Amino acid sequence: MTLSKISLPELTELAKTAARKAGERILGIYKSEDLGLTLKEDQSPLTLADQAAHDEIILHLEQAGLPILSEEGSSIPYEIRKDWEYFWLVDPLDGTKEFVKRNGEFTVNIALIHQRTPVMGVVYAPVLDWMYWGCQDSGSWKQEGTEELIKMKALTDATINTIVASRSHMNSETTEFISKYPQARVVSMGSSLKFMLVAEDKAQLYPRFGPTMEWDTAAAHAIVNAMGGKVLTLDGLSPLTYNKENLLNPNFLVRGCGVH
Repeated sequence: MTLSKISLPELTELAKTAARKAGERILGIYKSEDLGLTLKEDQSPLTLADQAAHDEIILHLEQAGLPILSEEGSSIPYEIRKDWEYFWLVDPLDGTKEFVKRNGEFTVNIALIHQRTPVMGVVYAPVLDWMYWGCQDSGSWKQEGTEELIKMKALTDATINTIVASRSHMNSETTEFISKYPQARVVSMGSSLKFMLVAEDKAQLYPRFGPTMEWDTAAAHAIVNAMGGKVLTLDGLSPLTYNKENLLNPNFLVRGCGVH
């Protein structure tokens, strides 16, 4: 599919619908007694909600006729996906640890990737009923429940008052990075909601030292990009890229708009 045939607004609405419907499936399991908790080969948690959300998202995104790469889908060899011009990159339930803890800080992440760059993203937090989305053409937005849409504002000069860190993956490298900003307070958050704190200018930096996969970051990355922020590798400060042969991300820094 070529650029001329892509409608970012239409695909954004499709992704929002898929995320919301997946959120409904997740909440049904979240409120039940049995989460169906098991462990993957890498010992990361997996629940019934991960697969249910995956199935629901695929049902909707298939309508666009684009390839789909999902955390809970079958592995697709690099030799096949390396030639994809556009594709969906999906994490059906980001923050499974937060889901298991039942603290509400988990999300559904759906991104559209074009030539290694996330050009549109949707992040939905089902328990909070917060929907975030953003694309190159229309900026970044948030809606809480049925409230009025909020456009995230680009800033020309942002003071680093708050740094966001992972609730489940704090380590010595992160602590050392934060120590360089003694004036800043530190807040913790789960899943891709950390990116959203930066997009909303509720935090100005989010350093990540530790393993993440491309589907963990792509949707939120697109939203941060669309409001003027950046997601950069920590070893060289170049933009994070996608559809690599190895889908593991390097360490990275999310930097809000106006932060230098």
